[in-house]
Amino acid sequence: MGKKKNLPSNGNKIKNANWQFWLIIALPVIYAFVFAYIPMGGIVLAFKDYSPKRGIWGSDWVGLKYFQQFLTSNSSLLVIKNTLVLGVYSLIVNFPLPILLAIGLNELRNVRYRKFIQMITYAPYFISVVVLVGMMMQMMDLRTGIINVLLQKIGCDPVNFFGDVGLFRHLYVWSGLWQTAGYSSVIFIAALAGVSPDLQEAAIVDGASRLKRIIHVDIPCILPTVITMLIFNCASVVSIGFDKVYLMQNNLNANVSEVISTFVYKVGVVSGNFGFSTAAGLFQSVVAFVLLVAVNKICKKVTETSLW
Repeated sequence: MGKKKNLPSNGNKIKNANWQFWLIIALPVIYAFVFAYIPMGGIVLAFKDYSPKRGIWGSDWVGLKYFQQFLTSNSSLLVIKNTLVLGVYSLIVNFPLPILLAIGLNELRNVRYRKFIQMITYAPYFISVVVLVGMMMQMMDLRTGIINVLLQKIGCDPVNFFGDVGLFRHLYVWSGLWQTAGYSSVIFIAALAGVSPDLQEAAIVDGASRLKRIIHVDIPCILPTVITMLIFNCASVVSIGFDKVYLMQNNLNANVSEVISTFVYKVGVVSGNFGFSTAAGLFQSVVAFVLLVAVNKICKKVTETSLW
């Protein structure tokens, strides 16, 4: 009798069938590990009096010294206040309006017009923050900006948009809405596309108007998506980005434009106080995590929809 051939086991078949999958995800996993997880070890700087000569592990341990300084100094309290005000203002404007945009686009019956509006609102998302702020500065320049030129033509005085403390937050939030509303509405448009046509037809048969169909059919169907996005947006209230605020910031509006991210850059990179800046950044991350957990728990109790 001939020798029996060694047939591959089922386990080997599974391994051979999945090697392409592991090969595809290997690069992003390595990238995330190297640039996202390994740098987390630098958090220890928040608890040490860092000295470049002695290194991270050789520097003296100071415990919660920098956290105490950050939470008690007047400048830090102003920074925290500015971050919260700007974050809450952004949430109030930038969260509900993309939902209304998505509902409005979903109700348009002319397909070409709907796609045109969607393209126009989506396109600004591809403009870089640097270009966006440059456009704003050119258009709102005190002397040559087109907005001030038009104001002067109708008999109004020119406005120093970037020098007026009261206008900074409005410029930041509403320019952000113009740039991201179309992109943010995409997920809600996708959710609306999944609404059952049978529910719409039943509502029409019952005599429901278009507004009532939106309130009683569309919104309840996309509510889980809305709640999920709300949780993520609430967690990012304190995570105001560095780039746009820093580009719009100047000496005249610094009292309202200094947020935690720009404060960390100036204290850590510019001034070289790495321990204090790391403590401020860690405080921001911890607050964001607490907000995420708290809002998720509230949403789970109220709506039975949550991330976990």
